[in-house]
Amino acid sequence: MKRILLACSSGMSTSLLVSKMKEAAAEKGIETEIWAVAQDKAFEDIKKADVLLIGPQMRFLKGKFTKVAEEVGIPLDVIDPVAYGRVDGAAVLNKALQLIGN
Repeated sequence: MKRILLACSSGMSTSLLVSKMKEAAAEKGIETEIWAVAQDKAFEDIKKADVLLIGPQMRFLKGKFTKVAEEVGIPLDVIDPVAYGRVDGAAVLNKALQLIGN
């Protein structure tokens, strides 16, 4: 089971992306738990995740999230703005899996 956490400003703008990522994972036969939260809740939920992807609009918070991610031992990155804008669930899923190491 791959646990992928997405964080955005309010937790709402990534909800469609989460749906598309779940569809892509199902098509590949990959068991996942993918969810999105607001930036404040991400600091709590990060403990349950294998990877954290933050929305491009939160790029300026990457340093703050990096510190917490290192403490819990998970990778993180900013979601590619083009994939985010296109709601390309497959591309974002692939990035998450790459970061996890699969």
